[in-house]
Amino acid sequence: MSVSVISLGCWIFGVDWWGHRTQDDCNLLCSFSHERGVTFFDNGDAYGNGRAEELFGNWIKHAKVDRSKIQIGGKFGYDFYSDPGVPGAHTERKQDFSPKFVRFALEQSLKRLQTDYIDLYMAHNIKLPQFRDDLWPELDKLVSEGKIKTWGVSLGPAIGWREEGFKAMIDHGAKACQTVFNLFEQHPGREFCEVAISQKAGIIARVHDNSSVLKEAIKADTVIGKNDHRKFRDENWKIYGAKKVELIRKYANELGMNIHELACKWLLQQAGLTSITGTFLNEMEVQEAVNSVTKPSLLRAQILEISRDYAIDWNLGTDAHPCNLKSSVAPSGQVRSEYVPPPVLIA
Repeated sequence: MSVSVISLGCWIFGVDWWGHRTQDDCNLLCSFSHERGVTFFDNGDAYGNGRAEELFGNWIKHAKVDRSKIQIGGKFGYDFYSDPGVPGAHTERKQDFSPKFVRFALEQSLKRLQTDYIDLYMAHNIKLPQFRDDLWPELDKLVSEGKIKTWGVSLGPAIGWREEGFKAMIDHGAKACQTVFNLFEQHPGREFCEVAISQKAGIIARVHDNSSVLKEAIKADTVIGKNDHRKFRDENWKIYGAKKVELIRKYANELGMNIHELACKWLLQQAGLTSITGTFLNEMEVQEAVNSVTKPSLLRAQILEISRDYAIDWNLGTDAHPCNLKSSVAPSGQVRSEYVPPPVLIA
């Protein structure tokens, strides 16, 4: 399956963390994106407990989009039917990855999306203890039945879960792995890319903008609103993020692009990266991401310099280190949440 390298994340249509989005807002941004070559739209049933899917399904009908010319990404695993959660909260809700629930959730998503199949169906924030032996064969059955085109895993909610990504692709044949991956949070995305190449899978980058730092929408003195999910991030993320932006600005200037375009271009040059599922809040942000596709490529020397600077936190000290990698289980079997150095993969 082929998808556009820039895709529109539909999360914003389901939650009010960036302001309330109406059906008209959804129609406008989806049409704007589609007109500029975006064919992949990343959605999820847990986004507003189905609201993002409903709005997107209505857009397809309203815009008379040729369904065969777009790809829809869907997600499953959250049982918001029995555990709807609290609007605006950032806590994990009840999850269910049983074959019975997966089929039920898929049918509900298909109704809301007003379609008869989903192109990429991903297990939403699945952890190792939830890797069921009967889940993967059930997903393969859904492929054979034509209800989904292919399947993968979407990892999170925070950065990390290396074991889940490795195991999903290597042991179970997942063809896509969506993960937090950006210029300021490069691991485990870079390792996932290596595994994806070996397994003929694809990596999908989310939080490509380091939660808006790489769009320069978040600066050191930015006050995070009480309803903004970024309030859960460490303060150092924005304080040192702004300093890092100034240190990479030279590359943007040399290549004739802004910081957001540079961040997108850097990702697009990562071997194994299939698509950027961006949380684009307006037409300008979509346009910048689209622009990056045809912008000049970073030179090898620039990429290596960025890699070296990343490894030493741009000489800004330990407080400038990326947020700790979260990971459910260490090789010893113990639950862990601390950052660990990335592994060296030997082909």
